[in-house]
Order: sequence, then structure tokens, then C-alpha cells
Amino acid sequence: MSLYIVDHPLVAHKLTILRDKNTPTKDFRALVEEIGMFLTYEATRDLPLTTRKIETPLCAMEAPTLSGKKLAVVPILRAGLGLVEGVLRMVPSAKVGHIGLYRDEETLQPVKYFCKMPPDIAQRDVLVVDPMLATGGSACAAIAFMKEYGCQNIKLMVLVAAPEGVSKVEREHPEVPVYCAALDDHLNQRGYIVPGLGDAGDRIFGTL
Repeated sequence: MSLYIVDHPLVAHKLTILRDKNTPTKDFRALVEEIGMFLTYEATRDLPLTTRKIETPLCAMEAPTLSGKKLAVVPILRAGLGLVEGVLRMVPSAKVGHIGLYRDEETLQPVKYFCKMPPDIAQRDVLVVDPMLATGGSACAAIAFMKEYGCQNIKLMVLVAAPEGVSKVEREHPEVPVYCAALDDHLNQRGYIVPGLGDAGDRIFGTL
């Protein structure tokens, strides 16, 4: 597995504001989208290019353009929805699938309650998104679901990761790269990332 930490100064700055418990919901939601754009920039760095002939105001040229490789973004509901708009701002043609998972507070295991994908999902590169990679249970379950759909090229994009979650993804899906804005210290006894940013879903949707 490859772990990519997007340590750009703007990402670090925005993440600090995101972590602050006093940041209001509307600002939190906007920051998640903005950081998602930065992460998408890195996660799509290997998209293939071709060229096409265009006319600039000065001359004709063969200019680079995306080769048409199809992309899908798959948020893990509900918190993953906060990252979707940032991805779509960078790749407007991407299709969107949805996986509904929640974490059982007693066992910390993921439970699926919803799954809906574009019909051609197996032919698309897939970007699974969720703000937090904590225990790794939900992320690994989501990746496994995508493999069941026949997806071959899967990436995981999160805001904040814990070492425990990264290790679980590495064990269960070693070929799936992980993109994040920060690798935090550890999980607490409740399975929350420390220092983290709290419950991302509650903070995005104002359900604290």
C-alpha cells in the first residue's frame, strides 16, 4: 500500500481551522470541500493524457487533454458526502456512487444499510471518500464492496487517518493507495482519532 500525505501549506492551514472545536458548521462544511479539492488534485495525478489540436490566438498546437478515462467518486455515507463536491469541482464528469455504512458503537464494526452505483462502475477508476480513516473497518468494507462490483483501480481519500486504520487497509487491500491531509497519532478507547477533529458527520451536518 502507498500512503500519500498532502502536506501543502494551504492544506495544513485549512486543516487546523477544521480541527478547531469552535469552527461553525458552515465553515467546517466549506473547508471539507476545499481540502477535498486539494486531495483530489493529488489523487488524480496519474490520470492518462492524450493530445488534441487546438488554435491559440497565436498558432496551432497539439495540446494535452485527459484521455477520457472514466472516474467515479464513492462517498461512504453520510460523512463522505462532504468531500464529493470538492471532487466534482476538479472532475465534473465523474459519476457518483453511494455506500451507506455506520459503525456499531459497541463492536466498532461497519454495518451496510445502502449501496447504489453507476451501471458502468466496473469500467471506472474509483475514488472512495470518507473524512476519517479511524479503525479502517468502514473503509475496508467499502473497498471490498467495490471489488465485488468488479472495480480494478480503487483509491481511498480521507482528511485524517490513524495509524491503526492505515495498517488495516494495508493488510486487507495492499494495492489500494491512501491519500490524506494528515496522519494523526492514535485512536482513543472509543475508536476516535486523536487529535482528530471530532465526529466529521455531525460537524458537517450540524447534528452535534
